Amino acid sequence: MQLRHKMRKLVDGRSLASAKKHTLRLLQPNRFPLDKEQVIETIDPAGFEQIRRRYAVADPGADWPKYLDLDRWIQINIRRIRELELDVSRPKRILDLGCGAGYFLYIAQLLGHRGLGLDIDRLPMFREITRLLAVRRVVQQIQSFRPLPDLGQKFDLITAFMICFNDHKMPGLWKVPEWKFFLDDLSKHLTARGRVWLELNQEYDGTFYTPELKEFFQKRGAQINEHKVIFNSGLRAPVSASRIAQ
Repeated sequence: MQLRHKMRKLVDGRSLASAKKHTLRLLQPNRFPLDKEQVIETIDPAGFEQIRRRYAVADPGADWPKYLDLDRWIQINIRRIRELELDVSRPKRILDLGCGAGYFLYIAQLLGHRGLGLDIDRLPMFREITRLLAVRRVVQQIQSFRPLPDLGQKFDLITAFMICFNDHKMPGLWKVPEWKFFLDDLSKHLTARGRVWLELNQEYDGTFYTPELKEFFQKRGAQINEHKVIFNSGLRAPVSASRIAQ
């Protein structure tokens, strides 16, 4: 039984990919170590404590002060960094949509990547944390049928985690036309073989997208894994786009 299990692992593509990443990490000993405590130690403790005192509440629940829990959110973003293989890749230019407190871009920058965030500016807490972390950001709300601003460069990777800009849990939740405009516009900010990594929030009915929207994503070349919609090599035009948009 053990031999058969080992043989299955050897021919399993995921195991081979995991072994490759492990080897690449061993070959890059001079990179910043992706350890939660070591990342937190790089953050100005006095500056962060001042922010914590201004905004912390006893039981934040799902409210914004939850992002003051560095242990939790640094670990979450280390996991994102590893999943995107940013700890083993060459330096990339990264655009993070809805960058929030900026932890993801901060860790990416520790690894030698160049990051730019884009978000609204309604929460002074996020403004102060991104400033403390020296994470650059552009202030603009992402809205349906509104292009992104001129960001002055193209990006190798565009990310958006826990997406709310699609009118999440609102009556105007984006459908195919809104997403088509958004992806068409996003392609103008992406390098030829750049990646787009989107993570959707769950709606009231327990789904992340309608069957029509899932089909649309797939016809644009997306790899879909539950809430994750991943374009690994650019944003190509969908096949039979006119039929999908009807």
